[in-house]
Amino acid sequence: MAREVGREDARRLLAEGGLLVDVLPAEEYEREHIPGAVSVPLARLGREAGRLPRDRAIVVYCYDTQ
Repeated sequence: MAREVGREDARRLLAEGGLLVDVLPAEEYEREHIPGAVSVPLARLGREAGRLPRDRAIVVYCYDTQ
């Protein structure tokens, strides 16, 4: 079940073993990702979602400065 969470809930989910997924394009991920995040660019997320673990929380984020 997908739902929006705030920073504190995201921190809690990650502390409990969740996976942090960055959906920035690969070039931006290399420059700006949060340490520990895995890269799954938004354009590929639909195709690669099945490869993500189902036994833990997944926190997806995108950082945009614009």
